[in-house]
Amino acid sequence: MQADVVVIGGSLGGVAAALATARMGKRVILTEETTWIGGQATAQGIPLDEHPWSEKFGRTQSYADFREGVRDYYRSHYPLTAEARADRYLNPGAGWVSKLCFEPRVGLAVLYEMLAPHLSAGRIVILLRHLPVSVSMDGDYARSVTVRDEIQQVDRTLTAPYILDATELGDLLELGKIESVIGAESQSETGEPLAVDGPAEPHEQMVFTHVFALDHLPGEEHIIPKPRDYDFWKQAKSHRGDFPKLTLPDLFGAQHDHLGRVPKAGSYVASTWNFRRMLCQSNFVPGAFPSDVTVAIWPTNEYHLGVLCGVSPEERRKHLDAARQLSLSTIHWLQTEAPNPATGGQGYPGLRPRGDFFGTEDGLAQAPYIRESRRIKAEFTVLEQHFRTDQPETKDGPLKYHDSVGLSGYRVDIHKPTAPGKPSITEVAHGKHWLQQIPLGALIPVRVENLLPACKNLGVTHITNGAFRVHPTEWNIGESAGALAAFCLDRKLSPRQVRNTAAHLTDFQRELERQGVELDWPRMETSRSYYSHHNLDLKDADTFHFGEAWRLK
Repeated sequence: MQADVVVIGGSLGGVAAALATARMGKRVILTEETTWIGGQATAQGIPLDEHPWSEKFGRTQSYADFREGVRDYYRSHYPLTAEARADRYLNPGAGWVSKLCFEPRVGLAVLYEMLAPHLSAGRIVILLRHLPVSVSMDGDYARSVTVRDEIQQVDRTLTAPYILDATELGDLLELGKIESVIGAESQSETGEPLAVDGPAEPHEQMVFTHVFALDHLPGEEHIIPKPRDYDFWKQAKSHRGDFPKLTLPDLFGAQHDHLGRVPKAGSYVASTWNFRRMLCQSNFVPGAFPSDVTVAIWPTNEYHLGVLCGVSPEERRKHLDAARQLSLSTIHWLQTEAPNPATGGQGYPGLRPRGDFFGTEDGLAQAPYIRESRRIKAEFTVLEQHFRTDQPETKDGPLKYHDSVGLSGYRVDIHKPTAPGKPSITEVAHGKHWLQQIPLGALIPVRVENLLPACKNLGVTHITNGAFRVHPTEWNIGESAGALAAFCLDRKLSPRQVRNTAAHLTDFQRELERQGVELDWPRMETSRSYYSHHNLDLKDADTFHFGEAWRLK
């Protein structure tokens, strides 16, 4: 099969890449391993992780269209209360991690709505359940990618002048032996304040999580069979300190919220249950839904006993299976043994796995939530010191990139203790980073001419990946990579020529701006990327919550 651009991986970045390329009139083949496109927003089940200004700026127009499309879908198809329907910033799940918590299948429906005209015109062809198995290289050019149809068990070879790697783990970089990096770089190599003090640690990669969805029906019993590895995980220690892995003191915030505070009467409770809640019963007319539905992305089900990059296929499968067992064990433990402060007993037998929210049968998402990928060795690598607030050269603002192709606005968020029992890197780095731009140089491999990153596999480090891995940034990376491929085809240029020739770079940046890609942050009261769901000094956590969550009891 042939196209102008082949996008391997239906991640959020992959969808944005296909959309941008088709919007510029090019033919695209988009492949995806699972049955759902959309990656972390759909098949992985993660409500949007964003900076606090995402309603107004700091995102591409097409990403903003996706967000509004989600809200419009609820307004068109769901029995919202009058108050929720009138809310300009409707947050269907009223979760406190995000301004927009929604059901994965709603996100999936909106993505297909956005792609619909291009699918009808044949500009985009989507191949689901297709796994990349090989990359054919000809010197510095990727000529084709062979993918395996997991349903029919046949191989298909896809060719195009440009190939984009939008896989969750940077699979094409490994298959094509393209210069890349995995894990944590040494501080002696990058000079980053938070980098490893000693030799590089390739297997030091961010934990991944196989999330699950639950609703709660008190008085009913929905206990799943005891999982195969339950006894192992019941005895396991947490990677965050010297306490049991299966630990969650007060799921619904009966006595203490997620941050250990006593709830205030009549106030929104920032409980673990509400953290990434994707459907809030109170947003809908009485009787519409029997319960809230939440998605579990907690330290309890973070898998920490192995990594997915730089290991054999057999070891990767072992860890993927073990992560599933951890999540199933977490469900069983919550149902049977978790402390229940509301009753003084143990367990919540009315917790019901909702696999239908993901198109599965066991309550688990179709794919694990991946936080870190294999990354290209790029013409330019984003380093932490480029946007630290406490370095002499950046004390007044971050390094500005002349070749900006978009924006990222998150803090460095890495779920790893600085030492056993100590705060995480996220907490230690709290408030020490400016907002960021995405440099074009980070999308261009040091050698290969026609393969571009379109997910979390751009030229960042283990540390800066912590700020570039979230939804709007991944979308922007994919959108800019797709637009770059189409621009190069139109102008008969290479990506390297676009970046290194002032006139071509200016023309490309103008094209991005024409399509609604913002290249710099506006001046504002603060430009520190200190927002997080752990940040309680931004505003009072009991009165300020995303969307309309503050008014919900």
